[in-house]
Amino acid sequence: MKIHQGDAVIVTTGNSRGMTGTVSTILKKQNKVVIEGVNKRIKHVKARQGQPGDRVEFFAPIDVSNIALIDPKAGIATRIGYKVEAGQKVRFAKKSDTVLAAKVTAKAKKPAAKKATTKKTNKES
Repeated sequence: MKIHQGDAVIVTTGNSRGMTGTVSTILKKQNKVVIEGVNKRIKHVKARQGQPGDRVEFFAPIDVSNIALIDPKAGIATRIGYKVEAGQKVRFAKKSDTVLAAKVTAKAKKPAAKKATTKKTNKES
């Protein structure tokens, strides 16, 4: 996916068309992103066992095809390309040919799983 967490984007289609915000969550399997301040929804929660009912506000996901990255120089929607600079693959905005910041979040490595050892005993009867 060419959009990364923390990117400034603009909504190109739908009810929220023209609104801008930053990407807060990426849902890769669903091909959607959650943008802060865009596509606000209200969920009504029913009262249960002594807890009163409530209205929960949240930002619903938007499909990636309905958003575009905002060009850092021009401030308008742009497409994203890739090129190799100094031996590293970097993203750049196609409108102004500006290199975009590297991905901020780094995945933590999972600890190596320990192999279970079982003792075999020979029982002679």
